[in-house]
Amino acid sequence: MGTRSRAVLIRIGQAVPVLFGVVIISFVLTRALPGDPAVQFAGVMATPESIEQTRVSLGLDKPLPQQFLIYLEELAHGDLGQSVSTGRPVAEDLADRMPASLELTLTALILSCLVAIPLGVLAATRPGSLVDQLCRVLVTAGVSLPTFFTGIVLIYVFYYLLGIAPSPLGRLDFAYLDPPHVTGFFLIDSALAGDWETWLGALKQLILPAITLGLFTLAPIARMTRAAMLSALSADYIRTARAAGLNRRKVLYGYAFRNALLPVITTLGMVFSFVLGANVLVEKVFAWPGIGSYAVEALVVSDYAAVQGFVLAMALLFVTLNLVIDLAYSMIDPRFGTAAK
Repeated sequence: MGTRSRAVLIRIGQAVPVLFGVVIISFVLTRALPGDPAVQFAGVMATPESIEQTRVSLGLDKPLPQQFLIYLEELAHGDLGQSVSTGRPVAEDLADRMPASLELTLTALILSCLVAIPLGVLAATRPGSLVDQLCRVLVTAGVSLPTFFTGIVLIYVFYYLLGIAPSPLGRLDFAYLDPPHVTGFFLIDSALAGDWETWLGALKQLILPAITLGLFTLAPIARMTRAAMLSALSADYIRTARAAGLNRRKVLYGYAFRNALLPVITTLGMVFSFVLGANVLVEKVFAWPGIGSYAVEALVVSDYAAVQGFVLAMALLFVTLNLVIDLAYSMIDPRFGTAAK
C-alpha cells in the first residue's frame, strides 16, 4: 500500500469518532431546544389527545436512550429521517438544496480568490504601498460589514436604483424553467443542455449573492495570503535563492508563493466549510433555496430530523474537505506525504 493511500485510510479512521461525536451532540442539543414539537405540529386548535397522538407518531414519547438507538439504526440504513415540516425524507431535502448552496459558495470563493490572492501577493511584495493600503481597506471592510447589509445595499443600488440586476427572488427568474437536473448546479446543467438563455438568467441571479458572499470571504483569504507571503519572503531559502542569482519571477512564484500556498489552502478549506453552513443571511436576503435557510426554518419549528441531517451533512462535508486539503498538501509539498510513513 502506498504512502498516500495509507494517509487517506488514517484520516478516514480518525474521522469516524469525530462523526460519532457529532451525531451524539446534535441529537442531545436538538432535544434540548425550547418548545414542544408535538404542540407545534399538532396545530393551534389541537386537543390534548391530538397532541399526545402527534407525540407518539413522532416517537417523542419514548425515553431519550431509546430514541437515540432508533436514530442510530436509521442512520445505519442510510435513513436521515423524515422532515415533519416538509413531509419529505431529509436526505431528499438536503440533496435538492445542497447544490444551490454549493453553487453560491463555490462561485463566491472563486471570485474572492481571483481578487484576494493576487492582491495579497502584491501587498506582500510592496509593503506600505497603495496596493498594500487597498488590501488592508478591503480586509477591514470585509470583516466589518455584515453580509445582510452588503446584500441589501447591492440590491438597492443595482436592482432598485439602476435596474440592471434581476429581482432577488431565488436561482432563476419566473420567466425561465429550471434546466434538466444533472448536477443540480444551474450554470452547469443549462450549459450541458445547450440552453444558454437559461444559463445567462441563472448567472444574472447568481452575481449579486456571490459578490455579497465573496466580499465576506475575501478578507481572510487576502489577509492570510499577505501574511504567508511576507513570512516566505523573509525566509533564509529566499535570501539564498536571490544570492544565487535566480530571477525575481522564479524566486517569487517558484519558491515563495508555493510555500505560502499551504496556509492559504488551509484558510480556503476553513472559509468554505464555515460559509457553506453560515450563509443563511445571504440566502434569506436573496431568497436563495439553500441548506442554510432550510436548517434555520427547521430549527424554528424544532424539526429534529431536519436539523440533525443538516449537522451530519456539514460534518461529513467538513471531514471530506479536510481529507482533500491533506492530499493537496502532499501534492504541493512532498514533505507532508512522508509524514504519514
